[in-house]
Amino acid sequence: MKRKDWLNGLILSLLLSAGFIQTGIGNAVASEQTADSETAAADSGSSSAATDAIKNATYVGGETCAQCHEQEHKDWSGSYHDLAMQPANDETVLADFNDTRFDYFGITSEFYKRDDTFYVKTDGPDGRLTEYPIAYTFGVYPLQQYLIEFAGGRLQALNIVWDTRTAEEGGQKWFHLYPDEKITADDELHWTGLYQNWNYMCADCHSTDLQKNYRLSSDTFDTTWSDIDVSCEACHGPGSEHLRWAQNADLKDSTPNQGFPVSFDEREEVAWTINPETGIAERNKPRTTQKEIETCATCHSRRSTAHPGARPGDPLLDHFQVSLLDDPQLYHADGQVNGEVYVYGSFVQSKMYQAGVTCTDCHQPHSLKLRADGDQVCAQCHLPSKFDTESHHMHEPGSEGASCRNCHMPAKNFMVNDSRRDHSFRIPRPDLSETLGVPNVCTACHDDKSNEWAAKILSEKFGEPDQNHYAHALAAGRMGSPHAEALLSKLILDKTQPEIARATAATMLPDYLSQQSAQVLQMVAQSDEPLLGLGLSSAAERIPAQYRPIFTVPLLYDDSRITRGLAAQSMVGLPLNQYPDEVKTRYEEGLDDFVHANQFNADRPEALTNLANFYARQGLTTGAEEYYQKAIVKAPHYLPAQVNLAELYRNQGNEARAREVLFAALEQVRETAVVQHALGLSYVREKQMDKALEHLGLAAQSPGSPARYIYVYGVALDSVGQGEQAESVLEQGLKSYPGNVEILSALVSINTKLGNTEKARRYQQQLGR
Repeated sequence: MKRKDWLNGLILSLLLSAGFIQTGIGNAVASEQTADSETAAADSGSSSAATDAIKNATYVGGETCAQCHEQEHKDWSGSYHDLAMQPANDETVLADFNDTRFDYFGITSEFYKRDDTFYVKTDGPDGRLTEYPIAYTFGVYPLQQYLIEFAGGRLQALNIVWDTRTAEEGGQKWFHLYPDEKITADDELHWTGLYQNWNYMCADCHSTDLQKNYRLSSDTFDTTWSDIDVSCEACHGPGSEHLRWAQNADLKDSTPNQGFPVSFDEREEVAWTINPETGIAERNKPRTTQKEIETCATCHSRRSTAHPGARPGDPLLDHFQVSLLDDPQLYHADGQVNGEVYVYGSFVQSKMYQAGVTCTDCHQPHSLKLRADGDQVCAQCHLPSKFDTESHHMHEPGSEGASCRNCHMPAKNFMVNDSRRDHSFRIPRPDLSETLGVPNVCTACHDDKSNEWAAKILSEKFGEPDQNHYAHALAAGRMGSPHAEALLSKLILDKTQPEIARATAATMLPDYLSQQSAQVLQMVAQSDEPLLGLGLSSAAERIPAQYRPIFTVPLLYDDSRITRGLAAQSMVGLPLNQYPDEVKTRYEEGLDDFVHANQFNADRPEALTNLANFYARQGLTTGAEEYYQKAIVKAPHYLPAQVNLAELYRNQGNEARAREVLFAALEQVRETAVVQHALGLSYVREKQMDKALEHLGLAAQSPGSPARYIYVYGVALDSVGQGEQAESVLEQGLKSYPGNVEILSALVSINTKLGNTEKARRYQQQLGR
């Protein structure tokens, strides 16, 4: 990051004017960054014509590479990358299209072949059985999907798929990706819908040099690729300058990286030597770059593409917004996999990552196979005489329970039959299961035993577990615990903890803003750790407007393009007159990045809603309404567009029209809690409390309802004299959100009014714990 003295002075003045006291934390980090910036500036001065040519290199195709790199091409051939996407023909289609049928909730789909074309007759976007030719295969094992062309350049992934496993493994059959849900044509998960659209959801990780090319004006795609599969240049970058380097002896010494944008040399001269005392290998020199891991992470991560044109060696956060650990649908509170997250977010939590391990330490880069079979890949670095013993794993040697992977890389099925392993390589923690409700491999296998039983065995064998686990802080942040602020602050400041966990804490801490936490977030704002900046910038809108610039102005100077854009958009509508011109310039540049990212993704309701919000915060209500409506037309089920449009009308003083939008939303969405809550608040504002309580109650009683909804419903009940019912609702909510500050505070207040002094005292004590 580039930092100037006046910027630090500006931050100091902002802190003082906001009533926050600056500590030395942020200054220390900023000083480190100044040195880093000077080094980076010196490095950038060495750019040359050759480097510029590499930046402008073009794709030449994998077949060109194969002419010289025969062994690498041979290893790659037949790999998952090679077979990621293929034209549908007799050689590539693995399913049985010999007049087979598949029944799904009363719909019978037929699969057959006519001449040289494969067909399916199934329910289309109108629900009627229609014949469709198969255009492409997608994937190869343990399932193969089929892509079908639609108007407007769209490809849609059929969600009846072929199980490519052997019959002995339970395969060689058709199955549906949502076997237990009736997905009809009007459902967002239907194969003709938005969430099965290849152009956005799948394409850029199954082909090389994928260009989405969406046009909002015509709602069409013109998607292209250089290679249909994941070929050489997907990982190495465009090869035209490498080809020129190879063909011109004069360029041998003057062309960086042999003409590629990056050289994967992180493992050169690296040796892993077993430490006889620990039985674990140690790297002879530290890993100093992220280039290999981040190249893999462009696809093997849960992320969204914000800026196209990523090339190997580019910083990950210049193009992709990666998911942190805050979403319970994706990660458990301790960081274990819950949803489909594609490795990166798990791996960067691991001790392996911290020790310097890269992807290709375990995986062959071209065949993608493990470097050794089964647990032998672990034995490269973990001495079998110490770890592959009954005294360590406490199971019969050679059994499933003795497997390194089964204990340290638990698997979970996605897409019904695709088993994927958690790459955080964690030690089983049944004690955290007992206190936080997260899963553990011990009782997942020994399902007749308790978490307490497993925790006791492990503590007797290995000693008491480390209680400094980030799970405690992240769980507290999710639950709204009284100690969340202290725990999250401590986690952020602890550099021995994984950066992604600390970044997740930075997304939560704005909800607990105080003088103390503000000082921690100031450090985050000036940190040179990319994920920390991402975490804070993604939560910046939740910081009160009068304090927000303290944290977002430094983020405008962050190295990561995604972070700068998020920081800038959070400042829209704030007065900027007092800032120097350079800050204003940085703000405009960041805002351009944010707008361009959402224009690029305008095929999605999320992006259209972001643009609508952008207009709304500037008071441009016509533009805001237009983009909210575009989002709703594209995805009638997308709640944020509907709720924000209602809010737009509310801000215009039109509660009736706001409720029209919300009632229409109830007809479209699966999970209605957000809509019911908004309707309840609308009736509260008009003092129609009977109707308000009806909708607030429906919101609070919905499965998985946020603590905030329960709190609001309880307070609303109390406000109309129904204190005892309010107490009952809040006490029930406390069972789902133990220690939640808002719920506890309301219970203290209500019980005090009811004369329940002892109960009020008990809840007050819980607040002070």
